[in-house]
Amino acid sequence: MTLSHEQAIQQLNAWTTNPSLLGHARAVEIVMRAAATKYGDDADPEVWAVTGLLHDADYDQWPEEHPKRIVDWLREQGEEEIAYAVSVHRTAWGLPPKTIMDKCLLACDELAGFVIACCLVRPEGIATLKPKSVKKKLKDKAFAAKVDRDIIRNSVELLGVDFDEHVQFVIDAMKPHAEELGISGKK
Repeated sequence: MTLSHEQAIQQLNAWTTNPSLLGHARAVEIVMRAAATKYGDDADPEVWAVTGLLHDADYDQWPEEHPKRIVDWLREQGEEEIAYAVSVHRTAWGLPPKTIMDKCLLACDELAGFVIACCLVRPEGIATLKPKSVKKKLKDKAFAAKVDRDIIRNSVELLGVDFDEHVQFVIDAMKPHAEELGISGKK
């Protein structure tokens, strides 16, 4: 990867000012870094982390074009692998995942956002969150209504892992960063 983590952060901050979107980018970065170790054979955690960090970088300013601008920017940087993964995560484009990283971004993006939403309504935040609670909230269509439940289910299935185990993995990846992500609960 020729793109540095610092350059990725600069690009994200140049295009994204919404605190929720910045928090989501950080959460997906954290989960993708962990996913590289868990799911990627000899994967570079830094490449996966930058993929998670930048996947929605253009959404704040250009939601109707998302993710065209960040994909174009990544290609200009010579980061085709990351650009393709970001393209795949826009399921409306209908691109097939080619790599385990593509599949992981799909399986981690929506779920990370949903787990954060679950944490925000719990007094203990992420500290005591279990897959059972996440699955219960997934059944409640009014809760975090914008989250696409089909993408969550289908992407975890595409990744070929047990749903409960993957939810636990996402929780475990974010738990050490609870304070930074604002999901440590009410004190």
